[in-house]
Amino acid sequence: MSKVAFVGVGRMGANMARHLQLDCGHEITAVYDVNKEASAEIAAELGAKDCATLAEVTEAAEIIFTVVTNDHAMRAIFLGDGDNLLVDSSGKTFINCATLSPGIHKEVYTAGKAVDADVLEGAMASSISQAREGSLFLMIGGDEGVFNTHKEILDQLSVNLSLCGEIGKAAEVKALVNMVMNINTAGLAEGLGLASALGIDIDLICNIFSQTGANSRVLETDAEDMRDRDHECWFSAEHAAKDSGIAQDIANGLGISLPVNDATKAQYDKMVSEGLGELDKSGIAELTFPGRHSS
Repeated sequence: MSKVAFVGVGRMGANMARHLQLDCGHEITAVYDVNKEASAEIAAELGAKDCATLAEVTEAAEIIFTVVTNDHAMRAIFLGDGDNLLVDSSGKTFINCATLSPGIHKEVYTAGKAVDADVLEGAMASSISQAREGSLFLMIGGDEGVFNTHKEILDQLSVNLSLCGEIGKAAEVKALVNMVMNINTAGLAEGLGLASALGIDIDLICNIFSQTGANSRVLETDAEDMRDRDHECWFSAEHAAKDSGIAQDIANGLGISLPVNDATKAQYDKMVSEGLGELDKSGIAELTFPGRHSS
């Protein structure tokens, strides 16, 4: 069993840590988070060290998972002046699981190579309950040999592994996954919002959607929440805006137009600007159902 550490122990990171120690027998030796309350809580639960510095995390483990919010946070933990995860990191493996730009994954990979540390992308689909159960869908980017070395622990977190190619490719694939998911969510919100305005029963239209070309995975996961205005956060509107923006940036770099993604991003940006960014992505229905949101 491996000595494992986590940087970023929000709902996803903490549940991955729980699964690997409590269900799989790995030792979670260290955790770190800018939210010290969160890191202290999971450290106490698992008997791990709540590290004050990033270098302590690397020192305490063989495999370090990171689950951070954005490119800026990723750059800070790996490339920050003074204290960072690459201090004395020769022989260590970093598996980076956040949805970030391909560019930052490549930067970290190159920096790791320079100090003889291995770096993999482990882009995640699914959500909090799947993290706890070890049934995530993981998209891996990086060197095939490093992937094969750590396939066992990755399998323990995943119901299905996909090696997408060299570093950066998993981030590209995840951007596509979230782009289409967000588009589907926005489309469903508009369809249900229009149905509501027409006085059509939401349950009736959802049943019809499910048996026609309007069916989608988000119909299963989000329609009831949109109907009931239950937007407890599993995947925030703020993150949806970020991830649609990653796809937008990739497309712009290739000179490709994605007008539907652009419109979807604009809707999620509107949620953020109007103080709704912490709602679940299903909260986009607050912009489409008649009479719900003041603007």
